[in-house]
Amino acid sequence: MERPKLVAIITGVISIGLAIAYLLLVQFLDFRGEMIPAPTSQAPVVILNA
Repeated sequence: MERPKLVAIITGVISIGLAIAYLLLVQFLDFRGEMIPAPTSQAPVVILNA
C-alpha cells in the first residue's frame, strides 16, 4: 500500500472516531435534561448611590 493512501485511511479513521465521540458527548449532555439557571435569591444585592 502506498504511503499517501495509508495516511488518508488513518486520517479518515481518526476523523470518524472524533465525530462519533462528539455525537456521544452531545447525546450525554442532552440526556441530562433541561438547563435551569442558578438561583439568584442568595446573590448579594449591590446598591449604587448616584
